[in-house]
Amino acid sequence: MTQPGLDVFQVIADPSRRQMLMLLSKDSLTINSLAENFDMSRPAVSKHIKIMYNAGFISIQDIGRERHCALKQDGFNALNEWLKYFDQFWTSKLKNLEKLLNNKLPN
Repeated sequence: MTQPGLDVFQVIADPSRRQMLMLLSKDSLTINSLAENFDMSRPAVSKHIKIMYNAGFISIQDIGRERHCALKQDGFNALNEWLKYFDQFWTSKLKNLEKLLNNKLPN
């Protein structure tokens, strides 16, 4: 579930969040393990994690005393839908151009 008013492109616009998503694509990580990869405070990492969580890009599971982050599909689905729209738009335009060129070119 995405947070109302939070645009998925705002989530991936930040290079640190993109890097966090890439790290999580390899394996789930604890918040502390994730934070070790960045030169920022733990609260700053937590803020990024909260944004990704609220936008549906990650899930957080409490295991013992640690919180584990893992990728979640929801946020990526929203991105994919937006990209799919423009993929279909351009495919249609190119097919129309192909038809036009085929009708104008001598056989």
